[in-house]
Amino acid sequence: MANELTQSVTELNGVGKAVAEQLEQMNVHTIEDLIWTFPYRHEDFRLKDLAETPHNERVTVEGRIESVPTVLFLGHKKSRLQVQMLAGRHLIKVVFFNQGYLKNKLEPGMTVTVTGKWDRGRQVINGTKITFGTKDEQADFEPVYSVKGKLSQTKFRHFMRQALDQYGCYIEETLPTELLEQYRLQTIQQALEGIHFPKQLQDTKQARRRFVYEELLHFQLKIQALRKTRKEDEKGIAIAYDVEKLREFFDSLPYELTGAQKRVVNEICTDLRTPHRMNRLLQGDVGSGKTVVAAAMLYAAVTAGFQGALMAPTEILAEQHAENLAMWLEPFGVRLALLTGSTKAKARREILSRLESGEIDILMGTHALIQPTVIFNRLGLVITDEQHRFGVEQRRILKEKGDNPDVLFMTATPIPRTLSITAFGEMDVSIIDELPAGRKQIETNWVKHEQFNQVLQKMAHELRAGRQAYVICPLIEESDKLDVQNAVDVYQQLATVFHGQYEVGLMHGRLKSEEKDAVMREFSEGKLNVLVSTTVVEVGVNVPNATFMVIYDAERFGLAQLHQLRGRVGRGEHQSYCILLADPKSEEGKERMISMVEVTDGFRLAEKDLELRGPGDFFGRKQSGLPEFKVADLVHDYRALETARQDATNFVASEAFWQEEAYAPLRRVIESSGILEGERID
Repeated sequence: MANELTQSVTELNGVGKAVAEQLEQMNVHTIEDLIWTFPYRHEDFRLKDLAETPHNERVTVEGRIESVPTVLFLGHKKSRLQVQMLAGRHLIKVVFFNQGYLKNKLEPGMTVTVTGKWDRGRQVINGTKITFGTKDEQADFEPVYSVKGKLSQTKFRHFMRQALDQYGCYIEETLPTELLEQYRLQTIQQALEGIHFPKQLQDTKQARRRFVYEELLHFQLKIQALRKTRKEDEKGIAIAYDVEKLREFFDSLPYELTGAQKRVVNEICTDLRTPHRMNRLLQGDVGSGKTVVAAAMLYAAVTAGFQGALMAPTEILAEQHAENLAMWLEPFGVRLALLTGSTKAKARREILSRLESGEIDILMGTHALIQPTVIFNRLGLVITDEQHRFGVEQRRILKEKGDNPDVLFMTATPIPRTLSITAFGEMDVSIIDELPAGRKQIETNWVKHEQFNQVLQKMAHELRAGRQAYVICPLIEESDKLDVQNAVDVYQQLATVFHGQYEVGLMHGRLKSEEKDAVMREFSEGKLNVLVSTTVVEVGVNVPNATFMVIYDAERFGLAQLHQLRGRVGRGEHQSYCILLADPKSEEGKERMISMVEVTDGFRLAEKDLELRGPGDFFGRKQSGLPEFKVADLVHDYRALETARQDATNFVASEAFWQEEAYAPLRRVIESSGILEGERID
């Protein structure tokens, strides 16, 4: 069966060496490769009534030639052929460019079918295709493929027809009968015929529906099998925390946790108590209260006799966490320490000694935590904040500091559910999707560049009230290629405007880490009133006194990034403002600005961002970690993704799935990925 499909495409009639080379450019080497090369769209050649066809729309009509065609020559090998045609009750003109040979083939009284763009005002069809005689009803839809080189669509369709007729019967059905019946899906043979050679529009829809579900199910089976093998192979530690002490901690807080925080705490606590290693992602919008959840979970580990570690991407963020945890946990006798690159040698030696002896309960810090000299006595829980800022290797080293400790990753980047299911599918995901009561919404406005003087007046008003301001720019220095404001120019401009009144600082990615930390520390301590910066302030820094933000050329940023930047203000008791300075040229750019003004919920904005930009651009194409799907679209097929995920979860947990013959094709999907041998999927 398989060897029939793995034969070279040269087994097909008409595929010689030259054609095979052209097919190789499409990554088509075997019969199977050819059959699984799907069209990216279908041309619709159904007949339409011109009275109901909008101007400039593509149309196919059948009619009778009413005049002798005329040809006008326009220069070197260029010509314009025109002929009158009666299509239904419409007498129209049909024009073909550079097809003068049609003059000898078209005669009055002849029936033809013409496809082209309809110019409603001039009653003209600019033809792209003509067939003689009445239209063949079988040719309503034609597949269009991404052919390469000199290979034509007609030839490629001919090879596809051959391949399906001779070898289609060897394609194995991977979906068990129960799924085909439950979801009313086409069989594999029906779906292949429907995607390549549909007889009606419904054929392509049904074929695509089947392939979307199958593709997502195969992917989710690999993900769920990976989760299952990890849970079975990676025996963790059961952290039997003291429930009463944890309740006392929550009672000591000056506020009550939100419903979302309570739900997340329960999910993580359940993981801590199991003997399997926790591998969980905690998502929460800016200001949703992730840090207090992290503190509570670290305290839970301490009450069970374990140590905890909290790693942050920058020194200032690590210091912020240290201040918060000290305020919350030191009253309960928890022993804390902070370790960063700036920690002096003597203090560092003392911390490392106390850590190894078990005298430190929770160690916070930057990547300094993963140095070989950092040895824990009994590490039970590792929390990584803004996990995407660390490499896989850095996170792995921290996890290996203990005997399979539980792991919690935190991120303030709202990730749409469809992406979290795919990009983080092997992890459990907890979401804090609710902001604490009483938190003031940030007032967001979109203004044009010529209104900057009004923006300056508003900024000066906030500065006079003792507040601070961020000014965000997309570039560091002036660029000939991009007409956008840059941080150096804006810094110099504002330093001049506020000279003698307010201190203006500058921060960007080319500064060394210690220089960035120094600038940020000056701003957080109030020594700087205005901070001009690139997007390096996007994550984590908490300056409650900063109430004003201006984002230059805001149309250049994605919605998720704009929302992250906006989250740097609105962290204190005072009303905060975010000004989007933008002159977007595209409709998409305008839509992004309107969304930012109208929507404050990070998850809704993330969904909108995904819709506008697609999954690759949402994460960044190189590091997205997202699979390439042939048919499925993560934006539009999210319901199918949810269904496939649930089905895959049920299958992997079922004994029948691993034993019965009906599921053998699906088991082979998992086996071919190498997961059962301990390998990772791509």
